[in-house]
Amino acid sequence: MSAGYSVLWTEVAERDLREIIAFIADDTVQNALHVLENIKTKAAELYAFPERGRVVPELHSCGIFIYRELIVSPWRVLYRIAEGNVYITAVLDSRRNVEDILLHRLIQS
Repeated sequence: MSAGYSVLWTEVAERDLREIIAFIADDTVQNALHVLENIKTKAAELYAFPERGRVVPELHSCGIFIYRELIVSPWRVLYRIAEGNVYITAVLDSRRNVEDILLHRLIQS
């Protein structure tokens, strides 16, 4: 049996998560901690079967198939699988336009 994949967070994804948690904590710290735990747990579970997430629809329509996502409602955890690792690349609010967010990030980098 395989040891599984390593789940690694990119700096951008860590920043996304910090910003989400800080925003929620302005209202209620307990809810922010619950969201943090839920997202981290779901992401960590990718070590066993990373293919379970769907290909990101907005990227799929552009011919980009290497990014997948988990829905941890209302958050979208975007990741890619490479060389025995799962790289968490973004945590986005599904209520926002993901295409605009990703385009903005590509332009900035």
